[in-house]
Order: sequence, then C-alpha cells, then structure tokens
Amino acid sequence: MSERPRSFYILSAVFGLFLLFLYGPTLTIGILSFQGPQGGLTFPMRGTSLHWFRDLFEEQAVGDIWGSFRRSFALGLMVMVTTVVVSVMGGLAFRKKFKGSGILFQLVVASLVIPSILISLGVGLMFSQGGLGVHWATSGFGSQLTWTLPFGLLIMFAIFNRFDPAFEEAARDQGASPWQTLRHVVLPIIAPSLIGVALFGFTLSYDEFARTLLTSGSYNTLPLEIYGMTTNVTTPVIFALGTLTTVFSFAIIGVFLLTLRLTQRRQAKAGSDAGKGV
Repeated sequence: MSERPRSFYILSAVFGLFLLFLYGPTLTIGILSFQGPQGGLTFPMRGTSLHWFRDLFEEQAVGDIWGSFRRSFALGLMVMVTTVVVSVMGGLAFRKKFKGSGILFQLVVASLVIPSILISLGVGLMFSQGGLGVHWATSGFGSQLTWTLPFGLLIMFAIFNRFDPAFEEAARDQGASPWQTLRHVVLPIIAPSLIGVALFGFTLSYDEFARTLLTSGSYNTLPLEIYGMTTNVTTPVIFALGTLTTVFSFAIIGVFLLTLRLTQRRQAKAGSDAGKGV
C-alpha cells in the first residue's frame, strides 16, 4: 500500500483550518451559552447550566425575540414559495430566445452586484413615497426577492440547459396537453432542483439583514432583533439565542435534505416499477 503524498497532509491541514475558521465562532457561542447564572460574555466560563436558555422563554425586556422569529419564518416561507414559482416560470421562458432576453437576464443578475444597503434604501423610499407603507411583509418581501430570485433563476437556467426535451415530446405524442406535460413530466424530473431552490430561498431570506434593514418598518425580523440586542444585552442570553437559531437553521437544512432524499428514492422506485412493467 503506497504512502500518501505530502501534499495530501498539507491540503488536509489547510481544510481543517478552514473548517475551524468557518465553524469556530459558532462553536464558541454554543459553549458560552451554557454558562452559569453568573457567567459573562467571555471566557473563562463560570459554571455550566441551562439558565440562559430558560431566560429566553421568560418575558424579556430586551425586545420581541419570538415575535421577530415568527416574522422571519413567515417571510422566509413567502420568499421561498415565490422564488420557486417565479424561477420555474423564468427557466421555462428562457428555454427559447426572445426579444430582449439578454437585457432582461442582465437586469436580473445586476441585483446581485448592487450593494444590499442601496437596494434596501431604494425599495424603502419607493414604498414610502408611493404611500404604500414600509412593512416587512410588503417592502421587506420585495427587497428580499431581489436577492433570492437571481439565485433561483440561475439554478433553473442550468437545469433546463441540461433538460432533455425528448421527455416532453414523448408526452405530447401520447396526447398530453402542455399543462399535463409540465405537471406530470417536467416538474417530477426537476423536483430535486426545486427543493434546492426552495432551500436557497428560505435560508437567504431567513438570515438576510442589509436588504431588510430599511424595509421592515416598525417590526423587526430576527436578524434585526439580534443586531439590536448586541447593543444593549450584556448577558449570555444572546449566545443562547444564537445557539437556538443555529440549531433551527441546521434542522431546516436537514428537513430539506430528507425531502430531497425521499423524492429521489420515490423517483427511483417509480422508474424501477416502470421498467418492470415494460
């Protein structure tokens, strides 16, 4: 058995340092959140307990933690559904060249390179000057779509570029209408990609700060609430909140990955059953 080259160990060490840099702050916050009642915001720890997690579920004088969580969760769902639907429609539309498609594509992607705070300022001004009112469910929703839709569209463009139109042609030969072809052929095939777009849409919305800063109105989302807490909270309760939100984020990712796994397994089973039937 040949020995591994020295470059393997060097690259492994670099990757390990990268993981430490990536997850080290999160692990530090998680550890400090288990401090005792007399604990502070830094090491060394003063005992261990669940005191600060219990404190989160008591009435807080520092802000509306759970209200902001509900708003972020609802906003994430709204953005997720809209991103999936519009991305699929855009992906289908861009399968064929049409007049102005190049300019439209560049306009969509341009929102990714414009500073987020400028997007937030522009959308907030547009709503306030238009008399529509600045609110997290309206202007906040619109500003976040400028962040999630380009990602969803780029994913759909890549998927449909590799999509074999022979599947649609076969369905039409069997007498399927365009809607039946989309529902029973196209969507089931691209379902794993739709789950990925949904995950992008929800997670990008859930933790978005800059594009929500000037568009949420008088009600904060969770990232804004946490930012406000950093200016007036001097106890590890903020670490406990960070730990819970991190666990929730990983749980959401786990749900999406489980859904993806079940979808792929169902498609494989359907393909196997179809093969046996033939």
